[in-house]
Amino acid sequence: MSNKPLAPRDQGAPDYTKMLHPLMAKNYGEWESHDRLRPGVLVHTAKNGDKLYSVRAGSPRTMSADTVRKVCDIADQYCQGFLRFTSRSNVEFLCGDKNDLDGLVNAVENSLGWPLGGTGPSVSNISHTQGWLHCNLPGSDAAGSVKALMDELIDEFKNETLPNRVHISSSCCQINCASHGDIAIIVQHHHPPRINHANMQICELPKVVAICPAAAIRPAVVNGYETVEVVHEKCMYCGACHGQCPSMEIRDSETDTLSIWVGGKVSNARTPPAFMKLAVWGLPNNPPRWPEVGEAVRRILSAYKESGKPWERVGEWIERIGWQRFFEKTGFPFTRYHIDDGPEALSNLNRSAMVRL
Repeated sequence: MSNKPLAPRDQGAPDYTKMLHPLMAKNYGEWESHDRLRPGVLVHTAKNGDKLYSVRAGSPRTMSADTVRKVCDIADQYCQGFLRFTSRSNVEFLCGDKNDLDGLVNAVENSLGWPLGGTGPSVSNISHTQGWLHCNLPGSDAAGSVKALMDELIDEFKNETLPNRVHISSSCCQINCASHGDIAIIVQHHHPPRINHANMQICELPKVVAICPAAAIRPAVVNGYETVEVVHEKCMYCGACHGQCPSMEIRDSETDTLSIWVGGKVSNARTPPAFMKLAVWGLPNNPPRWPEVGEAVRRILSAYKESGKPWERVGEWIERIGWQRFFEKTGFPFTRYHIDDGPEALSNLNRSAMVRL
């Protein structure tokens, strides 16, 4: 057997312990408390008295090389070169010297022009998919719609005035790569894919058949071409097949709309993780500002801010007041599409005699 050393492996996540701020490495597992000094600025205190300051700013996620250099220069000047990005594309500058804190805050707000916030009971930066920039099956944009929506919600990002944190996600297709959130904006298609049978040979047909979650796709021969067909009664218009095969086009600028879902939660705090449920559908896919989506999200946040109890997430607030009152407070129409008719419907329907408060 050869004694030649193996080349370094570069797949998978890197060893994060090599990239920790010196104070984080020194006090790993020994932190005693943390406090929010102001929205966007936190201090973590170790048992030995060491303090590490985190300055959180909302980044645009998609950045030019010049912007990345500015971010790195600020980290080099005030943070010994240490920073990190959160899962929601916030950037956190890690500062070990309180004397550098004011200069760091000033550099982020004025040199970068990025707002501080997203901590505590506020709207954090919006998690979104690739959109028109990079996704292979976008029915709408993601980065552009997030920019437009955060322009409207900037005060909720910079201030901590909500009952609890609010995670918003935006997905440019129904695959929903942006995941569950307290509020989620997702594209809706309204018809099965249009198949270009003459061009299906560029696709791997077994994968196309297998990827359908509703088993609505099956092999077929059309005009001598080996292709597939869609059982319309089974198709749920998710678009997974289009991601696997561009010859199955499902996007339609005339009929595609946007929907808003609420109550998703990944955390185990107080209540178990929860799936989202439909709040409103059929909103126009109206770039470049998507005003109807902004107005609908505003309605939800206003009602939540008005009657939510401290520490209640959006889904917990809705479960407490009941869905009927949620629709009354937001003014969204309740339609037959809001009624769960899936296999798990019995576990979701309210069969209790308890009074909603």
